[in-house]
Order: sequence, then structure tokens, then C-alpha cells
Amino acid sequence: MIRIALVDDHSLFRKGLKVLLSSRKDFSIVADAGSGEEFLSVLMQAQPDVVFMDYSMPQMNGAETTRRALEMLPDLKIITLSMFGDNAYYSDMMSSGAKGFLLKDSEFAEVVEAVDTVVEGGTYFSTSLLESLSHSIRSAGTTGGFADDIADADRLSERELEVLLAICQGLSTQEIADKLFISKRTVDKHRANILEKSGCKNTASLVVYAIRNGFVEI
Repeated sequence: MIRIALVDDHSLFRKGLKVLLSSRKDFSIVADAGSGEEFLSVLMQAQPDVVFMDYSMPQMNGAETTRRALEMLPDLKIITLSMFGDNAYYSDMMSSGAKGFLLKDSEFAEVVEAVDTVVEGGTYFSTSLLESLSHSIRSAGTTGGFADDIADADRLSERELEVLLAICQGLSTQEIADKLFISKRTVDKHRANILEKSGCKNTASLVVYAIRNGFVEI
């Protein structure tokens, strides 16, 4: 049984999501809060496994609520809920420790997939959100070379950083190969090295890794 909490200041949306999630026999709704403060006040008693967290809430936003919640329960898996086009919030939520990112108009099947993914230790981005985000991603501003000023950059080679940026921008293996004038096999090798060094499992987790470490900007 997966214990789920809902945090959103829009009562109608929150109640609708609660009805849908409650229809699953393997989901149990243990908290239903209209603000970050309300959620934090019941967190230790509710002990959820997964939290659906709205970003835009009055007084305490989703990022601050996420930070405080993870200080209390470090193993908590938090899935961000946002409207289409709220790209500015993702970096803040990633830095706060969110593991999943969903649009509020996502299909319910995608909501279930997001829960399963984060519970298993992965990172989830809705497909449409990842595609939208890829168009906004650019390399972090540096002077001498790509990510020169980033302390964690020495974990990846210059070429691996270039491949990582291209992956985050949604380019295919062939498109990356053409852009960097290397073979598809070489791209695949670099991708495998990046996944191993970063500990990531898929493109969504690579995007989170890249943004959190300052390799790319939104």
C-alpha cells in the first residue's frame, strides 16, 4: 500500500485528484492539505510515501514546503504539480528535492506511472513537460569552456558535458552525432559514461541532474 498526501490550495482540484487516487486499491490517501503550513503540521502523523505538491501556494510555496518536509522525512518522494508553461519553477523544485514533475492536466495513467517511478527510486517527467522543457534548456553561462566554473564538472569530460546538454535539449542520437561531428556509436558510449558517472537511469533523471548541478539552465 502506497501512502499518498495531496498539497494544493485549489480545493476542487485536490478533491478530484483524491477521488481518482482513492480508486486504486494500492493507494491510500493519508493527508489532504490546502497549504504548505497545514501539510507540515500533519506530516509526521501521516507518514506518507509520496506527496503531490503544488508549487504556487500562498505564504509558503511548494519549494519551501518540499525543503522543510524532506528535513523531517528524508525518504519522502515529492511529485510537483504545475500548469503548462511554469518552467521557471522546475529548477527551484529540483533544488528542493522533488523527484517527479507532472502537469495538472495529465492523464490519470501518467499520474499512476509517476507514483510507481518515484517509489522505485526513479525520477519522473511527464512526456509533454519534458518536450516543452527541452526547448528552454541552454548551457550554463561560462567563460573559458562549457561548465568551467562548476565544481562538479570534473566528473564529466568536456565532450560528455556537450552530449549531456544535447540530450537535455531533446536531440536524438543521430542529431547529437551530426551536431558534434562524431559517430552514433560514440554518442552512445558517451551517454553510457554519463549515466554511470551521474547514477541516472533515464533522460528525465539526466535533466534533473544537469539542472541541479548547474550544467544547464532553464
